[in-house]
Amino acid sequence: MSKLLATQIQKLPKVELHSHLEGCIQPDLVRAIAARNKISLKEGLFTSDNEFAWNNFAEFLQAYDAASFCLRKPQDYRDIMYTYLQQCAAEGTIYAETFISPDHAAAVGMSYADMLSGCVEGINDAERDFGIVGRLIVSCIRHLGPDQALKVAQHLVAHLHPYIVGFGMGGNESMFTQADFAQAFNTASAAGLACTTHAGEILGPESVWDAINNLPVTRIGHGVRSIEDPHLMAELAKRDIALEVCPGSNIALSVYPDLASHPLNRILKAGISISLNADDAPFFATTVGSEYQSGAKDFGLDLEQLRDISRMAMQASFADADTKIRLLAVIG
Repeated sequence: MSKLLATQIQKLPKVELHSHLEGCIQPDLVRAIAARNKISLKEGLFTSDNEFAWNNFAEFLQAYDAASFCLRKPQDYRDIMYTYLQQCAAEGTIYAETFISPDHAAAVGMSYADMLSGCVEGINDAERDFGIVGRLIVSCIRHLGPDQALKVAQHLVAHLHPYIVGFGMGGNESMFTQADFAQAFNTASAAGLACTTHAGEILGPESVWDAINNLPVTRIGHGVRSIEDPHLMAELAKRDIALEVCPGSNIALSVYPDLASHPLNRILKAGISISLNADDAPFFATTVGSEYQSGAKDFGLDLEQLRDISRMAMQASFADADTKIRLLAVIG
């Protein structure tokens, strides 16, 4: 890839729709927040190269939870949100949706209101300082079960905020079915919130069918294993259900052995809307900008194809109509 193309991609307006706020904490910020809150971090959390230490999915989850454990105050969430949006903006990102988890906040004794107030402050400060627009998707945790998911959705609906644009679900795909969470998703959807859910990452196409046939979703988190079912691929295109694709995450978590095996180009060829995302950027040694650069270097996409991905992502975003129109004009 030429230096000119790399520079053009750096300047290209980008859109991210799939990141987890607790997974966006850089190691240095984890240390700073832990020191501020007088929290002792888990031994062995970092490598000698100042990266998060983990070797498999179970260890990744443990490192993720250990990093989240230092969070105690609205200021902590403000700093994570602000710092992440600053990093995104430096790589040309103009709009970013981030998953926030009330259950993670509750696990360290923080209220939903405190978590939200910190996030909102970070979003406002980042837009003021860097021009980036940030929005939030409240996420329930699948392995905590449908009853807890419904509680999260009901509390969300009772405390709506303009920056909360969607409802989603992450967590262990092997526990429960997507259909088990229909009541939670229908509660959020009835209140006007758009919906997305993780599927087709660890489990195969059947998990995506489960989601699109039983939940009011317009996007799927990951969804890359839909490629294994041609009928499903056609259905996603027909229904205009977008996939939040995270190639670096997929390789880090061994969904695919390498980028040469990744189905990104086949998904695009099938006419399915996608976005390019970092997922848990510091844990997977990637960034939104890196994913766009990889689009050219590893998948052979040219500048206009990458611009098309930004357009698709903005169209598939949960932003209000005016924000979409304004930012689509920026993308060009």
